[in-house]
Amino acid sequence: MPPLPTKYSEDAKSFIDTLERRSRHLSETQIPALRDCAGPLSVQQELAEELREDLAAFARQIENLDAMLDDQKGERARRELNSVVQGFKGALSELRIAMRAAVLTSKQAIDSQKRSQKDELFHYNGISESEKQAQMGNEKFGEDALMRANADVTDALRRTIESMQAELEKSVLSNQLLEQSTAALRSTSTQHDTLSNVIETTKHIVTALEKSDWLDRVLLISAFAFFILVVLFILKQRLLDRGIQMVFWWTRFIPDFSGDAELLESAEKGSASAIAGISSAVTGVVSVASVVVSSLSATASVSTTPSVEVETMVSLQSEFAESSAKLGSEILESIVPSLSSPSPVSVSDTDSSRTTSSVPERDEL
Repeated sequence: MPPLPTKYSEDAKSFIDTLERRSRHLSETQIPALRDCAGPLSVQQELAEELREDLAAFARQIENLDAMLDDQKGERARRELNSVVQGFKGALSELRIAMRAAVLTSKQAIDSQKRSQKDELFHYNGISESEKQAQMGNEKFGEDALMRANADVTDALRRTIESMQAELEKSVLSNQLLEQSTAALRSTSTQHDTLSNVIETTKHIVTALEKSDWLDRVLLISAFAFFILVVLFILKQRLLDRGIQMVFWWTRFIPDFSGDAELLESAEKGSASAIAGISSAVTGVVSVASVVVSSLSATASVSTTPSVEVETMVSLQSEFAESSAKLGSEILESIVPSLSSPSPVSVSDTDSSRTTSSVPERDEL
């Protein structure tokens, strides 16, 4: 080993000292002890296991020393420490090779000791050399068969593990596919619900549009019919009525006798009322005369003085005069309004009324 430079850190120096001591201990003590072990097999296995653990610890310490390269000051110190680490790694490889050789040597020594013991037993029992060789061949064949069986079992287990790994990968892939399918179905269900809501809304909108379409049609038809009626009315006023007025223009000079009929009806009503007044006056006169006659008979039957008779006659005459005056006035009142109510209408008045009635019609047209 190269001499230790004084410029290493204290941790690096302590690790280097520890590794050197462990390397010397492994190469000078443990490996020769394992190599010289001749049995029993349990002791050989314990020594081999202890040597493996020490080699693993030695390798970990080398890795820790390798991790201290960046902590060194200066490039030269790092290079020298790296060379020391590489030297320890080479020593570790040599120790592992020596350990394998020691294990094989100890196993061969143990096997030779077993064979010597068997030879001694066979010699003690008087077994011939040929029988010993046959026995050894059988044992070797049995060991070979056992090794082949172990190899077959190992291969079968390896194939089983590989098949289980393949099935596990398939199950993982199937699980992933199932999750993806579940997510796709969930999204599809959400989209289906959304489309259902959109379709329902569209249905309501279409229904409302159909109703508004029918209402618009009815309004348009009604408006068109009203327009046609207005056009027909205008055509009638402009063409038909104007043409009829132009054709029958001469009818405006024909007198209207509707006023004469009204005069005749009023005259008939006045004569009827006059007749009724006269009849009522006659009945009044008759009643007054009867009253006078009855009073005269009463005065004649009663014996009174001549002055009383004269007074009674005067009073009766005055009453008769008053009653006759009232009856005359009632007859005149009943006759005069009925006769004075109708007014005569001339032909010129009818013509003027007809011309005035035709002027507004022209203004309207």
